[in-house]
Amino acid sequence: MPELPEVETMRRGILKIEGSRVEKIEWLPCRLKPILTAPAKHLFRRRAVGQRIMKVDRVGKRLVLRLEGGDSLVIEPRMTGLVLLADPPDREHLRLRLQLAAGPAKNIWYWDRRGLGSVRLLSERAFEKALGPSKLGPDALDISSQDLADRLSSSRREIKVALLDQRALAGIGNLYAAEILHLAAIHPQARCDHLKPSQWLSLHQAMQEILSQAIAYEGSTLSDGTYRNALNQAGSFQSQHRIYDRAGEICTSCGAGTVLRIVQAQRSTFFCPACQVRGPLRRKTKPMRRRQPGTV
Repeated sequence: MPELPEVETMRRGILKIEGSRVEKIEWLPCRLKPILTAPAKHLFRRRAVGQRIMKVDRVGKRLVLRLEGGDSLVIEPRMTGLVLLADPPDREHLRLRLQLAAGPAKNIWYWDRRGLGSVRLLSERAFEKALGPSKLGPDALDISSQDLADRLSSSRREIKVALLDQRALAGIGNLYAAEILHLAAIHPQARCDHLKPSQWLSLHQAMQEILSQAIAYEGSTLSDGTYRNALNQAGSFQSQHRIYDRAGEICTSCGAGTVLRIVQAQRSTFFCPACQVRGPLRRKTKPMRRRQPGTV
């Protein structure tokens, strides 16, 4: 968290800064874990201050400000980062302020409770090397069903784990992987190479539906209340969650199964054993023992 819907909501929330000029960059004093910043602050300022923001973009789970000189200012919120136009939730966790001119917004704030996020200024070449096709797969909103199957169907990994691989598919994290698999009626432990063509189609359709709906609801603000949109308002897709964090509850889709929680790749996975039936496992055949001469 934040995942694709939350970062896309942030992107849409600050679109009006396109055309603005970066007038000042200020790293705010914070006694907590510092965020990763690159390059060094004096070089960062030298290259970014005075530049016009030509486009507000998103690459997977990262927000990207394209500057007129060719550099990209890349903000990766990770677990608890927020990009804000409005006043932040508090001042204690403020990390960065971009003071803007020649546009409707005066400031962009970066707030990060745990300090796990990063703010990097990348040249065109560095951006391609760090976030180009060799590092990130196609965006989950743009990928076709055929490309999705081509990229994952030969893998022996469990499908839930594979969906989290940003090199194969960019943007999906733990929460939305669970929601997508539930809507597609696919067991999270099913192996990619065991899925049928019809299941890949269902998976793709569910992916588009869940992500589009989550964006329409401006993302999910979970019980910790951390995620907020650019105006410091909570998202509302959490009220639409079908499966995530509902262990022990009756499945709202089928009304028959009780939601279970398991751990995959050190992450919690939620699923309904009635809706998401795991297919028959391939039986391991034991090698035949060679009969000794003279035995029956």
